[in-house]
Amino acid sequence: MAQIPRGTRDFIPEEMQKRRYLQQRMEATFRGYGYGEIQTPTFETLELFTAKSGASIIDELYNFTDKGGRELALRPELTAPVIRCYIERLQMAPKPLKVFYFGNCFRYDRPQKGRYREFWQAGCELIGTDTPEAHAELVALAYTILKNIGLQNIVLNIGNLHVINAMFEKLRITDAVKKDVLPFIDKSQYEDLFSALRANDISQQDAEAFLEILQTPDLDKIMAYVHGQAQAEAELARLRGILELLKTSFGIADPRVKIGIVRGLDYYKGLVFEIEAPVLGAEKQLCGGGDYELVSLFGGTPVPQAGFAIGCDRALLALETEQFTFPQPSLDVFIVPVTETTIPLALSVASQLRARGLTVDLDLLRRGIGKSLKYARRSMRVSL
Repeated sequence: MAQIPRGTRDFIPEEMQKRRYLQQRMEATFRGYGYGEIQTPTFETLELFTAKSGASIIDELYNFTDKGGRELALRPELTAPVIRCYIERLQMAPKPLKVFYFGNCFRYDRPQKGRYREFWQAGCELIGTDTPEAHAELVALAYTILKNIGLQNIVLNIGNLHVINAMFEKLRITDAVKKDVLPFIDKSQYEDLFSALRANDISQQDAEAFLEILQTPDLDKIMAYVHGQAQAEAELARLRGILELLKTSFGIADPRVKIGIVRGLDYYKGLVFEIEAPVLGAEKQLCGGGDYELVSLFGGTPVPQAGFAIGCDRALLALETEQFTFPQPSLDVFIVPVTETTIPLALSVASQLRARGLTVDLDLLRRGIGKSLKYARRSMRVSL
C-alpha cells in the first residue's frame, strides 16, 4: 500500500479551512500595506540557491538532473526566486517595489514538530528604498500580520549586523573564529560561546563584556561598547529611530533590541529582526528578515532590498497552542428532496440559490428527512 512520503502531510478539509483562514488574513494585511502578489516556479536552477547559500546547501536540497541534463532543485525558500524574477522582469518597475508571496518549499531535513520536508512560507520583498521609515514599516508589517491572524503573545527582536561585526572587530576576532562562535550566538548558547572565546585567546574580562553587550537590550550600553566605530554608531542611531517609529507611528509598544541576531551574514548587511511565539518553546521563531543584498550577487543593478519570511506551519501551530478559535464554515441552505419525484426540483432550487451566492448542499443518498438533517448538523455545520 502506498504511503505518504516522510516529512510531508495531507490536509483534510477541516485542516485546509484553518490554512486558508491564515492565508486570507495574511493576504489582506499585505495588500493593506500596498503589496502586490507574486508567484515563482516550484523548482529553479540549482545554481540560484548555491549562489546565495554556498555549495553546502546541496545536502539540504531536493535537487535533480532533468531529461535535458539541467541541474535543478525544488525551492528551499522564496527570496532567491523572487529576486531572480525581479532581475529578469521588474528592474525597470517604479520604486519602491512591494511584492508578497505564499508558497510551498522543500528541504531534506529531519522531520520534527513544526519542521517538515515540505513546508509553507509567506513573505515579502521591499526593493528600492532603505529609509528608516521604510524599514520600520516592513517590521511593523510582519508584526501586524501575526497579530491580525489572532496570535496573542509574540515577541519582536531587532538587531543590526553592522553592530555585531563592529563588536567582533573590537575583539580582533578573525573570520575563522567568527565562524566557530556564530552558531553559539545564533542559538543563545552563552556558556559555550564564552568557552569558545576563551579558547581563542580572548581574555576573561573581554569575553564577559562581549557576552553582556550581546544580551543587553540597552542601546546606550551598546553604543558605549562600540564608541569610536563610526559605522556602528551610525547604525545604532538609525536603529534608535526605527524603534521610535515602531512605538509612536505603528503602536508596537515593546520591540526588543537583540544584537545577538546573526541570521544570513553572507547576504544580510544591516537591520535584522525576528518574531517569536514563546508558547512554542525551543522552536519558537515564526518570522525572520532584514536588510540584505542579493540583486548584485545574481547579476542585477545594485538596489536597496529588505524583506521577511513567515513560517506558516509554525504560525498555525502557535495559534492552535494558544487555543485560538478558528472561524468555521457553514452552509446557508441544506435541501432534502422529500420523494424521488422532487429530486429534479431540489437540484434546480439548489442551482438557483448557488447562482445568488449562497452555499448550498442537498441529500444525494436519498435518505429520510431525519438522517439527512443529522448528516447536515454533524458534517456540514448548518444551523438547524
